[in-house]
Amino acid sequence: MLNEEKIKIMNKLAMYEQGEGKKYLPVSKYYRSDYIGLALIKNFFLVTIGYGLALAGVAAYFGEYLMENIHKMNLVKLGTEIVVGYVAVLIVFSLLTYIQYSVKYHHAKKSVKKYYSELIQLNKIYGREEKKSSARGIPGGYKK
Repeated sequence: MLNEEKIKIMNKLAMYEQGEGKKYLPVSKYYRSDYIGLALIKNFFLVTIGYGLALAGVAAYFGEYLMENIHKMNLVKLGTEIVVGYVAVLIVFSLLTYIQYSVKYHHAKKSVKKYYSELIQLNKIYGREEKKSSARGIPGGYKK
């Protein structure tokens, strides 16, 4: 005989796994520090590439001016400004990444907590059914 309660819980679990669970279940497999750390490492490389491309774009735009006036420029000061600008951009984007991924991790853990409580309920139902079938002397819980 079919257990209606078990079917409802299994349906909820399947719907969660196909919907929200697709984005939240993979997140829940990480520790918070690992998840945020991986995001910050990815952020570092993306900011470095983006800053380099932006710098190359600015250099290309002002290329003629730079070529004509390079001998008049203080190159040490220019290099320092570029490095300070890079560090400032990296800090800003790292803070934004940290906040974004902390919030995302918190939402994922909260969402998955409900999912795990449903799994525990389903496990209890299976345990009760197993006890009933073993009390009847039916091996494996199946009727002959």
